[in-house]
Amino acid sequence: MTTGTQRRVLVLGGGTAGLLTAHVLAEYADSVTVLERDALPPGPEHRPGVPQGHHLHVVLPGGQRALDELLPGVVRELCAHGAFRIGVPRDAVLWSAGSWARRFPATMHLLSCTRPLLDWVVRERVRKHRRIRLVERTAAVALLGDATRVSGVRAAPRDTVPRDPYDLRAALVVDATGRSSAAPEWLAALGRAAPPAECVDPGLAYTTLQYKGAPGNDSPYQGVHIQPDRDHPRGAALFPVEADRWLLTVYGMRGHEPPTDEAGVLRFLGGLPDPVLHEWARRNGPAAPPRGFRATANRRYLYERAGTAPAGFLAVGDACCTFNPIYAQGVSVAALQAVALRAALSRSRPRGRTTTRTLQRVLSTASRPAWQLATGADLQYPATTGNRPGVTALPQQWYLDRILARANGNRVIGDAFRDVIGLTAPPARLFTPKVAAAALFAPVPQALTALPLHAEP
Repeated sequence: MTTGTQRRVLVLGGGTAGLLTAHVLAEYADSVTVLERDALPPGPEHRPGVPQGHHLHVVLPGGQRALDELLPGVVRELCAHGAFRIGVPRDAVLWSAGSWARRFPATMHLLSCTRPLLDWVVRERVRKHRRIRLVERTAAVALLGDATRVSGVRAAPRDTVPRDPYDLRAALVVDATGRSSAAPEWLAALGRAAPPAECVDPGLAYTTLQYKGAPGNDSPYQGVHIQPDRDHPRGAALFPVEADRWLLTVYGMRGHEPPTDEAGVLRFLGGLPDPVLHEWARRNGPAAPPRGFRATANRRYLYERAGTAPAGFLAVGDACCTFNPIYAQGVSVAALQAVALRAALSRSRPRGRTTTRTLQRVLSTASRPAWQLATGADLQYPATTGNRPGVTALPQQWYLDRILARANGNRVIGDAFRDVIGLTAPPARLFTPKVAAAALFAPVPQALTALPLHAEP
């Protein structure tokens, strides 16, 4: 993107990824216009354009760090509105690989809140920027330009009174429209071939129920997560959110999809490897009807490849790389991409120019660790579809199996594993000498099959 005068940016989508990207680009453009198809609510309320908004969300440590770097103090602000910071493994009980994790002192904290609260707090911070304008009830329906350069969008108002589409010109168009992005079709209409894509789909489906109440001082835990594996392709998570509520999400891979009625969810919980969540749900009645969700495949478009996208176009967040939601990576990766984008623009500022392809490569690099983690985990399920790694990946999978078998009870491995899945360290952290020695030579800890009710020193 060339810095200078008369530089207009259009961001398509007013969700967290679009707003954070707009916040970054506003430092390098004369104006940033965010087009949002929904009417944005005045408070932390649900809106149709966020289909997963009713479901459990947590922000990983790497995402929290990135959010605070972009919007200083925003994590503290979220907590002031009732979000929970939950220490892991001290404050939450976690089941995986046939064992409960020992509740050692926390080495990472999850931020648990509803998606409407997160979006609202970020939106209110970003919209105060003098060079950012949010245009509601307006959807992009096509890209303007040609096969070499995008020059704007055709915008269609979504008012109650029909209005004709109109053209908006810009030096840069950013697609932040999420999983439902139509950019591949729009680019094809300009004469570009569809971007190459990769998809790994375990067939995940999930259902969420909301309960009233919050963990009191006498609660033995602030969260429960039963993680599936290749032998038990069902899981569930229970975490508190603001306004004295709990969200319980149950999920299963292809062939093990959960029902979307309360009685069916109870039966599903009864099939988990530990009864803790089944017993909890039997004691507590939901405060709202169950909500289901099915569009959960890991998918990324390789826009950064040469010849794939015209100049003047970027894709961010779920529009370029989307993940199986059970790994809670989406919001965190959007924030990490925005931080990486700002760093790239800052480096290019003395020269005054950088290409959109260079910036797209930066965005792709920021999302790659999360992609490797999510797809690597999902490929363990036999019913997963998509490109599977060749035999050269077998030694790595053997090593990672040893990591997973020891992470719940070995502090050295557990600390490193949480750094990686929390997106505060690259996967190479698992291959450092100390961690490798523990993975290769330390015995598998004795399985902890009884629910750990107390933290350990």
